Amino acid sequence: MEKTVALTEQEHISINRLNQFLSDRSIAIEPIEKITRFPGGYSNLTYCLQTNSKQYVLRMPPPGAHIKSAHDMGREFKVLQLLKPHFNLVPTPIVYEADESIMGLPFYIMEKIEGTILRAFNAPKLMLAPSVFAILSEKLIDTLVALHAINIEQTGLIQLGKPEGYVNRQIEGWIKRYYAAETDTITSMNEVAEWLKLYQPKTQTPTLLHNDFKYDNIILADNNLTNIVGVLDWEMATVGDPLMDLGAMLAYWFEAEENEVFKNYNLTWLPGNYTQTQLIERYAAKSGRDLSDIHFYYVFGLFKNAVIAQQIYHRWKQGHSQDARFGALLPMIQLLGAKALKVANK
Repeated sequence: MEKTVALTEQEHISINRLNQFLSDRSIAIEPIEKITRFPGGYSNLTYCLQTNSKQYVLRMPPPGAHIKSAHDMGREFKVLQLLKPHFNLVPTPIVYEADESIMGLPFYIMEKIEGTILRAFNAPKLMLAPSVFAILSEKLIDTLVALHAINIEQTGLIQLGKPEGYVNRQIEGWIKRYYAAETDTITSMNEVAEWLKLYQPKTQTPTLLHNDFKYDNIILADNNLTNIVGVLDWEMATVGDPLMDLGAMLAYWFEAEENEVFKNYNLTWLPGNYTQTQLIERYAAKSGRDLSDIHFYYVFGLFKNAVIAQQIYHRWKQGHSQDARFGALLPMIQLLGAKALKVANK
């Protein structure tokens, strides 16, 4: 079960105003008695709403965010609405409100799926048997395959994006973001950027993409940690080449022999987890898709992760953040760039 923390003085969330809103909208929720915040995540803010007998989740963008893409609460709510009838692992959406006078920003409320989320800091403490990680590795792939099997035309999910040219737009966009945030010359990143532009494969038939599919966006049953009961964080969901999802997952999947730095950010190196090769083979077998170009998507996933870290490091170097963790990201960016280049040159 995920722990929450008390609200800070800067988080002015009125329980009375929220309860009045729910009453005015005739939302069948008991009066909210307490609000706390889930401390994880770097994008949108997530709060726990406690009633007398049940808990709910409220999501809203951080103050000052530009309300688009990853911070668009209306779009995220719509994803859940469209997806819930066809993919039961998403939380049930309850209500969305665009009027900023209620909470200061747009927000939505959804059901809370109870369970355990495995994160880099808590997984080693749980002492899970290798057999548990082996089963979870298979179920993660099977869940991703099931997600990619949803008919985006029949469900209306096609409206979430423009699949034509998606891969090319992603490559151009993330290369542009990298150079906009560049602080130090990292030759490997420059070379990977050029390689991505030169070796784009023929894209596959578009599917729904989660766009951040990994261990810490999965909820496991408290009484059976091999049972996936929920998939979270749909803020970046769109439609496009399904191998972009698999490549992103592989870019988070570091094995035991990898540099120790990576092990602070994931748990896939723990005994029992599938190797990347095993993941690829299972996805190919279950989906029937041609994965002969999967290394391209893997390279892009590594490059994208490096760019995200570079953006954070850039903000720190510009003095916009005092968080010491952000100031230590440069070696990680260099390692990701070097790894991406190594995979590209294979």
